[in-house]
Amino acid sequence: MTILTPATVDFSSVRNHNERAVYTAVREHAERYPGIGHSPELLADVACVALNRLPPRYIRHEVDFVFYLSDRERVDSERHLLDAVDYAFGFVQARTAMRARG
Repeated sequence: MTILTPATVDFSSVRNHNERAVYTAVREHAERYPGIGHSPELLADVACVALNRLPPRYIRHEVDFVFYLSDRERVDSERHLLDAVDYAFGFVQARTAMRARG
C-alpha cells in the first residue's frame, strides 16, 4: 500500500474554471474599451476585478464543469461571468480616468 503525503500528491490539474473563461471574455471585449483594451497591465487588472466578483469553480477537467451543472446553472454562470467582466471594465476605466485627472 502506498502512503500519500502532501509531497506525493500532484494538484497541478486542479484549477479555477472561471479563470480561463474570464481571460477569454476580457480579450473578446477589450476592443469596446479603447482606453483599456490595448494595455496588458489594465487588462490584467480587469481580469482580477472580474474574478474577485465570481465564486471559484474548481475543476480538474473541463468535462467536470459541464457534467455537474444543469443547463440553467450553465446559463446563469455565463451571465454572471459576463456581468462581472462588464463591471470590471467599468471599474478599471473609472479608476484610470481618476488617476489621469490627478
